[in-house]
Amino acid sequence: MVRLLFWIALIAAAVWFWRKFKRQASTDSPPPEQSATPMVRCAQCGLHLPRDRALSQQQQWYCSQTHLEQGPGPGHR
Repeated sequence: MVRLLFWIALIAAAVWFWRKFKRQASTDSPPPEQSATPMVRCAQCGLHLPRDRALSQQQQWYCSQTHLEQGPGPGHR
């Protein structure tokens, strides 16, 4: 009787481990790629920031209102 209980417990443990590792393998797949937010460079200081957070004037991008008012920086191409 003890042998039978031992084998039942051993088989149950094996099935439990198999399911656990199988579940982990399926959840470890890489996450789907998210679309990248377009980045722009501030014409004054050169900081890169998302385009939706930048301010634009005459096809130039700025990181803040202060830099927008100052205009392009000395190193602007």
